[in-house]
Amino acid sequence: MLMAALGLGLAAPAFADLALATSKNCMSCHAVERKVLGPSFKDIAAKYKDDKGAANTLATKIIKGGSGVWGPVPMPANNQVSEADAKKLAAWVLSTK
Repeated sequence: MLMAALGLGLAAPAFADLALATSKNCMSCHAVERKVLGPSFKDIAAKYKDDKGAANTLATKIIKGGSGVWGPVPMPANNQVSEADAKKLAAWVLSTK
């Protein structure tokens, strides 16, 4: 019973960040486990797994957009995403191993 309760406690933050990603329209171009228009979040996490500055890099890309890292389709800027939300999203993406 305790393990189940702990499991639910651990699942809540992951769900909350998936909800944030959905609310910020990230899921229009990305999915957790498969490429859509952009790379999957798991592929992003794998690419940046050894980069200690990845969370800041990704947070900046979430807000400002980017191009050339994953192919010819650019990621548009997301000015509606606050810096705090971008950091939360970046940390969550990097945790989707």
